[in-house]
Amino acid sequence: MNKNILLTAGVLFATALTTALMATPNPPGPQIVPIDGGLSLLIAACAGVGAKKIYDVRKEKKASK
Repeated sequence: MNKNILLTAGVLFATALTTALMATPNPPGPQIVPIDGGLSLLIAACAGVGAKKIYDVRKEKKASK
């Protein structure tokens, strides 16, 4: 019973939120998308994950010798 109520409330909330977002008009002026900050963070995160994987592989090779 509780799951049904929570599911219904969640669906209603998502529907209301979607309707409110679609009703908002676009601001006037050019539509410029800033991608600099997010793209830089994504590249840095990928470089960090890659460096960690390389470090782990090298550490494993040293331990197996």
